[in-house]
Amino acid sequence: MSNATPSQTNITVGLQYRGLLEMVLSSAPITVACCVFLFINGIMLFTLRSKSVFRETSRYILLYNLLFADTVQMALSQLLYLLSACRIWLTYPVCGVLAMLADLTNEVSPLTLVLMSLERYVAVCYPLRHATIITIRNTDVAIVVVWAFSSLNVLIRVLLLLDFPFEDLESLQMKDFCSDIAMFLGPMSDYYNKAFTCFLFALAGVTVTCSYIGVVIAARSASTDKASAHKARNTLLLHLVQLGLSLSSTVHDPLVIAMSKFLDRVTHLRIHSIIYVCIILLPRCLSALIYGIRDQIIRPILIYHLCCRLKLPRLGSQPT
Repeated sequence: MSNATPSQTNITVGLQYRGLLEMVLSSAPITVACCVFLFINGIMLFTLRSKSVFRETSRYILLYNLLFADTVQMALSQLLYLLSACRIWLTYPVCGVLAMLADLTNEVSPLTLVLMSLERYVAVCYPLRHATIITIRNTDVAIVVVWAFSSLNVLIRVLLLLDFPFEDLESLQMKDFCSDIAMFLGPMSDYYNKAFTCFLFALAGVTVTCSYIGVVIAARSASTDKASAHKARNTLLLHLVQLGLSLSSTVHDPLVIAMSKFLDRVTHLRIHSIIYVCIILLPRCLSALIYGIRDQIIRPILIYHLCCRLKLPRLGSQPT
């Protein structure tokens, strides 16, 4: 029989209710915000498929690919965040599937930013050859290569997991929250992840930076369209910011796991929520906000669809 007194039982129940209330108060606003951003991203994706000008222009096709990867990543991240906040531990196979899907989309985003940067570089530095180099077919091939390369990386991680002696585990039930770090069950997986992440972001960083420098140099040429070069330069700067934010997301899981070892549940949940919003949620919704506001072709059509196809006085008429 339990030796706990009624007062001790009341204190324990009170702490449990406090933790539950804290979890709801912390996760509910973030979940609502995530649903809003998912809705905006979904409308943006629909917008980019609604007009032939978007379906037949390479930079809009690349933008669609970036938004699709970011939207899937946001949805998966929110699911993993809620599982962590609710202290729901998954089994290794289920967590492995979710973690690998998250890794796949997380790697597609920086590689798509590379393609978008190269497209802007060609448009400014080689305007006469842009139509022959950046074709719809070449764009589709580049996107397939990006997904194939990212899928190959996920396959390698799965093969590395096969060397782990799962039969030695007492149970396939995890004892920590699900994340890609939790799936690094052997030293080789950890080493490979660090090496691949460094390679990926070094490649993306060098490419975007070189594209930016090339556009800046081209802008000084008398034969270059100054307005176009200036706009391309600002776009490449935004790509660098997006790339930096994507890189910052790689420290999310190590930070959360480290904090969970020495912080109580309530404090850990509060800090986890702040970190999640800053380095996971916000970077994934930037693409829709940036391009939805900056692009003169997308903006009126996006507003039109966000307003449930109502004819607004300021827009004057339905976009065509």
